[in-house]
Amino acid sequence: MNSVALRATAIAISEAPRAEGSKRPLVGLLGIFLAAMMAGLNIRVGALALADVRGALGFGLDDASWLTTAYSAGELIAMPFAAWFAITLSVRRLELWVLGTCTALAAMLPFIRDLDLLLALRFVQGLASGTTIPLLMMAALKFLPPPIRLYGLALYAMTATFAPNLSIWLAGHWTDSLQDWRWVYWQIIPLACIAAALIGWGLPKEPIQPQRFGRANWLGMACAVPAFGLITIALDQGIRLDWFNSPLVTASLVAGLALLAIYLLTEWHHPAPFIKLQILGRRNLGLGCTLFFFLLVVLMSSSLLPASYLATLQDYRPFQMASIGLIVALPQLILGPLVALLLYQKWVDARLVFAAGLCLIALACLCGAQLTSDWNRDQFVMAQTLQALGQPMAVVSMLFLITSVVQPAEGPFFSGTINTVRAFGSLAGAAVVGQLMVLRGRFHSEMLLDHAAMVGGALPSAPDPQQLMIVIGGESLVLSIADAYRVLGLLALLLIPLVLRMTFIPAPVIQANSPPSSSNG
Repeated sequence: MNSVALRATAIAISEAPRAEGSKRPLVGLLGIFLAAMMAGLNIRVGALALADVRGALGFGLDDASWLTTAYSAGELIAMPFAAWFAITLSVRRLELWVLGTCTALAAMLPFIRDLDLLLALRFVQGLASGTTIPLLMMAALKFLPPPIRLYGLALYAMTATFAPNLSIWLAGHWTDSLQDWRWVYWQIIPLACIAAALIGWGLPKEPIQPQRFGRANWLGMACAVPAFGLITIALDQGIRLDWFNSPLVTASLVAGLALLAIYLLTEWHHPAPFIKLQILGRRNLGLGCTLFFFLLVVLMSSSLLPASYLATLQDYRPFQMASIGLIVALPQLILGPLVALLLYQKWVDARLVFAAGLCLIALACLCGAQLTSDWNRDQFVMAQTLQALGQPMAVVSMLFLITSVVQPAEGPFFSGTINTVRAFGSLAGAAVVGQLMVLRGRFHSEMLLDHAAMVGGALPSAPDPQQLMIVIGGESLVLSIADAYRVLGLLALLLIPLVLRMTFIPAPVIQANSPPSSSNG
């Protein structure tokens, strides 16, 4: 496997773009990064500020929950196909189209009062935004030579570590500081305009390749689009509708999985697939995608769990919770590139860095598991600090180990595959952790009620039932979140043996006679 990695490095150097002597492709890559960050902020801020949006528009809780589902469905549907359309239409052209679509819709959304129309437009916006994150990885593999490629992948890692935690502060800033919920949608307009300007100037103009349309796996795509949409509905609405007790969730999951199986079967046998499943047979790719999926579940411990406790039990608004998100988000701007620099040292084993990151995340979960009903945001500082250190070590190391065994021509296939795993992991992580909290909350409520019944008989006067239920509800929530921390911490530790089974990848060999033009601009 080492020879494969070195051969990929040699090929990548020989096929580095001719614009390598110019900084324009790097400027374009920065624009793609901003576009991907825009997409990450758009979904997360919208979910955090959903209560304010539905209050302003007069929607009920159940109806408004579909706004997040519609956006997530569009985002997941776009992930596997973004790279194919980018090659066919050109990265520059596709990025400018989707950024224009996102900007126009963002300007319109606050003025829409019809729920059905709002859901449709939010789905289209998710479809457009969902193309930007896969294109960031594809562009990093295409435009960056091996000596600096990992810094580009560190930017991609920030879409999973920086954006979700920054979103807490942004949601609070729009709804509590500015007190204008419309900025939940308008926030992406300046970022999209800057990204479009950088992409338009930095990326080369390439012709459309219409001949590719005749060779694509359209049958597979016809199955994949409804499959991803139905699976999103099942995962996003499952907790609210009580999973298999709901005919909608049951039908969506069964039909979605059946269509997904057909799609994957057609992709396996098609000569020109959207994603190349055969590459998962390589150890680092197969294990890497598995690890990425479960790592995304583990990362819910830094965003979902603290927010669930503070918002529900302590009645914190998003702006009051902003500091716990910023503790994780802001260090990523420095730690991501530092981890990349560390991995470029010949004496460093990326697998050990990955494992150390998982240990720090597990330790953060252990800190969180000490949760009591007396905690406020200050008690989360230690856990969030450990998360801030561990997340870039895990994610950037994982990307290094995976991408080092990808041939340059396989970049688009890999980008679609890894980002589909990413989208599924985020949806499944929220669903699994949320359901775990529900189940453990019910268990602890029953135990506390039984204990209260036994103790109550020995008291001279019975406690007020309403007050007793409030206390039990709060304590069961605390105990269920503490249990979720323990489970996620244990999961992080269980991933370490899989990490150590990955093939060792040495740092890229930088030729002494390689042209230094990429740094001279």
